[in-house]
Amino acid sequence: MLNRNLKSNLFLFCDTFVKNRISRIKNSQKDLRDALDSEDKNSSGDKHETGRAMLQLEQEKLGQQLSEAEKMESVLGKVNIRSVNETIGLGSLVQTSKHNYFLAISAGQFKEDDQAVYCISTSTPIGQLLLGKSQGEVIVFNDEQIKVLEIL
Repeated sequence: MLNRNLKSNLFLFCDTFVKNRISRIKNSQKDLRDALDSEDKNSSGDKHETGRAMLQLEQEKLGQQLSEAEKMESVLGKVNIRSVNETIGLGSLVQTSKHNYFLAISAGQFKEDDQAVYCISTSTPIGQLLLGKSQGEVIVFNDEQIKVLEIL
């Protein structure tokens, strides 16, 4: 049986997940900027250019990661944990015959007491299948029938 307190804790888990991710990426970006500054002051020649190019590629990669994390934060901002709908949508806590899911962002598994809940995005394959379903409906995922038992 699912409860409303669990939904609040799941939201907090996802919020902490995304904030920590953004913070880690920003710290990595700062470290790279410092490394680039150091590279500019201490080096010259081909080795310098190669090192600088590698640092700039890493900066671009971190920029993309930050953009994705900020999109996750934006999606999380649209989640209303107080609403309960007849059909599964963003912010739904769903108990199925297989697992429990919280449709918000992909943040991994959350455990509380004896319950495990997978925090998933609505764009994941299982999230796509669950969207719009009602209690009692069945989906097929990886050749397995999964029944929706409860929606909060």
